[in-house]
Amino acid sequence: QVQLVESGGGLVQAGGSLRLSCAASGRTFSMYVMGWFRQALGKERELLAAISRNGGRTDYVDSVKGRFTISRDNTKNTVYLQMNSLKPEDTAVYYCAAGLRADLPKVPSAYDYWGQGTQVTVSS
Repeated sequence: QVQLVESGGGLVQAGGSLRLSCAASGRTFSMYVMGWFRQALGKERELLAAISRNGGRTDYVDSVKGRFTISRDNTKNTVYLQMNSLKPEDTAVYYCAAGLRADLPKVPSAYDYWGQGTQVTVSS
C-alpha cells in the first residue's frame, strides 16, 4: 500500500497559478504510475495528467495541455501538478492517485490508491 496526501489547493483568481503536491508514504514510490484527477460539482472524475514511473512519459487531457505540468521527484516520494493560467472552469476537487500499471491509464478505476483530495477554486 501507499498513502497519498495532497496539498497546495486554495482560492486563486483567474489567470493565476497554483502548485499541488502529493506526498506518498513508503519506499516503493517509483513503482507507481502517478496521476492527477479532478472532479467538479455534478461531473465525473477526470484525468488531468499522468506520469510514468521514472518521469519520462506524461499524458494530459486536452483542456490542460500547455497550462498544467505534472512532475515527480522519486527521491522525495512526491508528485507535483503545476497549474498556470487557471480558469474558473478549473474549479474542482483535485486528487492524486497511484497505480501499478506500466502504461498511463486514463480511467479512475485503473488506479489503486487515492489521496483525500484538495479543493481548488478559481474566481473570475
